[in-house]
Amino acid sequence: MEPAETDRYRAPALDKGLDILELLAGVDGGMTQAEIAKELGRSPNEFYRMLDRLVRRGYVARFEGDRFALTLKLFGLAQFHAPVRRLVSFATSIMRELAEETFQACQLSVFDRGSVVVIAQQEAPAYWGISIRVGSHISLFDTGSGHVLLAFRSPGERKMMIAEYLRSTEQPGQPPEFFERLDQVRARGYEMMASMQTAGVYNLSAPVIAPGGVAVAALTIPYITLVNMPRAPDITRTIEVLQASARRLSQIAGLDAAEGAADQVRP
Repeated sequence: MEPAETDRYRAPALDKGLDILELLAGVDGGMTQAEIAKELGRSPNEFYRMLDRLVRRGYVARFEGDRFALTLKLFGLAQFHAPVRRLVSFATSIMRELAEETFQACQLSVFDRGSVVVIAQQEAPAYWGISIRVGSHISLFDTGSGHVLLAFRSPGERKMMIAEYLRSTEQPGQPPEFFERLDQVRARGYEMMASMQTAGVYNLSAPVIAPGGVAVAALTIPYITLVNMPRAPDITRTIEVLQASARRLSQIAGLDAAEGAADQVRP
């Protein structure tokens, strides 16, 4: 297509919004309106309405000092793209094996537009187990899944995830010891915590890691002690099996990323 013909289909407002998103995607810590305008070679007034709309639609967040930063909404929109759907399809058999070996129910969760969402679940093979419906929104702060999804992110990404979650729930922020806990989770590779929703249940969560060390999902067992099933593994062994299953899913996530990159370079 000739340049002149291409220009006939220009959408200046859309171009301006995409310019802002692409610029903020490469910046850590955000930028002021004046800095955005200077970087893009425009007047600050040209971006006021566009930034306002991007903030209202949740693609950009406004922080202290009138700084604007990209949120994770675009990431959230991509969660149900084909590679993630493939991950869920592969997770079905792995989660079934996990449930059968541990005698526990399990679930797979992702962070999606300010919420932790359960995207797959597997019932316990016996009579007893704690299950959460697919599509349920659970806490980012008070669950093993939420802790894992935050722990395996950069400090900047954690800040954006928390800001989106707070906007959607109106919960208070977290004290410094909460972030120390996340660092501990990252160091040991999993979370184990007493459920803050159900007495007698322990949340055991491990990350599904994509290339780059980012947790794209959390694999979680709501562990209950099964006193009438002597063959059921104890909590220590259950954590080991959970981590092994999460590593298998991580390998799939890595393969999907490699296939996607190969597709982009194929003629």
